[in-house]
Amino acid sequence: MHAPLFDLTKPLAIGSDHAGFEYKQALIPWLQERGLQVKDYGTYSTESVDYPDFAHPVAGAVETGEAALGILICGSANGVAITANKHRGVRAAIAWEDAIASLARQHNNANVLCIPARFVTLDTAKSMTGLFLETPFEGGRHQNRVDKIAC
Repeated sequence: MHAPLFDLTKPLAIGSDHAGFEYKQALIPWLQERGLQVKDYGTYSTESVDYPDFAHPVAGAVETGEAALGILICGSANGVAITANKHRGVRAAIAWEDAIASLARQHNNANVLCIPARFVTLDTAKSMTGLFLETPFEGGRHQNRVDKIAC
């Protein structure tokens, strides 16, 4: 992983439901080994939970600027993405391969990566996370489009 392109004085916010718990637990030390601060918003076991209970706090931390970026993990990533995107200024993107994770940042200036744990390997989740953190927003014609997202 190259140098991240975000404010290193702020932590990354991470959260998952029960389906994403094991990936979350693996990603936290992987990120910390790279010198990044991580704030874990739960869940804290594989016991069945409701994904909005964890997606809202992660998205809220990104929305308020408490966190630099967010990472959410659930079975399909749909539930956490839908929930996170309810927050003003949050652009949560589902990625299932490296190119999608990169383009989410490069073209959409996504600030929350949503990972579908039941559909990607842990190695793919790590690779996508690294690319998401390293890829700069291209701006230009994409800035105009991003500016039109908010209601």
